[in-house]
Amino acid sequence: MKKHLFPWLAACLLLAGCSGLPTAREMGDMALLRTLGVDPSPAGVAVTGSTGPRAKGLQGEGEAALTLSADQASLSAACLAMQAQTDSFVFFGYVDQLLVGQALAEEGVRPVLDYFARNAELGLGAQLWLVRGAAARDALSAGGERGLDARLETLGNDSEMGIANLTRTAGEVYTDLLELGSAYVPALSPAGEGGAVLTERGYGVLKGGVLAGFLEGEAAKGLELLAGGPAADIIEAELAGAKVSVKTASARTESALAFQGGEPSALKLTCRIEARLSEYRERPAGQALAALQTELARRERDRLETALSQLRAMGADCAGLGAKAGMFCPARWQAVQADWPEWFSRVPLEITVEVEIL
Repeated sequence: MKKHLFPWLAACLLLAGCSGLPTAREMGDMALLRTLGVDPSPAGVAVTGSTGPRAKGLQGEGEAALTLSADQASLSAACLAMQAQTDSFVFFGYVDQLLVGQALAEEGVRPVLDYFARNAELGLGAQLWLVRGAAARDALSAGGERGLDARLETLGNDSEMGIANLTRTAGEVYTDLLELGSAYVPALSPAGEGGAVLTERGYGVLKGGVLAGFLEGEAAKGLELLAGGPAADIIEAELAGAKVSVKTASARTESALAFQGGEPSALKLTCRIEARLSEYRERPAGQALAALQTELARRERDRLETALSQLRAMGADCAGLGAKAGMFCPARWQAVQADWPEWFSRVPLEITVEVEIL
């Protein structure tokens, strides 16, 4: 009986804290980081983390966001150094927003994505944002006591509703870089007093993990059409002397490759768009509706051509048009896949846009 009783007594003593082992930290003693920013620094890399607003005490009183930062030779060293800056235990398992400064993107984001992929605490599920024209550290610091969590979550939710830029996870970007050699990332720029507000600034295009350029305005809308996710898009047109507003509801771009003598002779794109009338004096019908559809198709085609012109100049098929087309001709695609960035830059394009107004 005594032999069976001893393990239970030992467990009770451990739970009561009567042991020489270090005591476990309470949840209230943990700093749960939500947003992480990465920039280059003279030391090697600069990492900044923010908890966002925190609850404190039994009543959950609000407490200002905790922001920590460290400059070290490596990401792992910087994350470790942040532990010494607070009495709380810094926990990275809740990081769901990753900001990369433009200077780091110009050097290359692969080391950051590699680190997230190998780190069991972080992972690749975080939303990835490119801070355009500024450092991620400055953007996080400008968030002040409230942090940036709420703003970034709002942008993510708006994207799902089709009223903001397309969002991307670190895993999606990492996969595209490995499989396509290029990827697009939503870009944000600090605005307002002290840069406290992050505004959408199109998309950054990464080629081989390095920033190749930006798409904004009509080119950004064209990229969204290629990727199959139009966002916050209202087109106004003149119809019989009256203005009509149309909102894009959905878009799907299909691609196909034509070959001649074993070499790509054309990249054929068909973009099918569904739109809804949002403002009009009289609902168009018959020839008026057909004329409106033709005008919308022309404008959307212009956007596609603008985006493709810039992407082809970069040699970055970040929408995976070639890979999608290659699924229907795997043997031929395998023969040209390695040289596809070069082919993508010069293969003739055939673009068809079909618009249906619901």
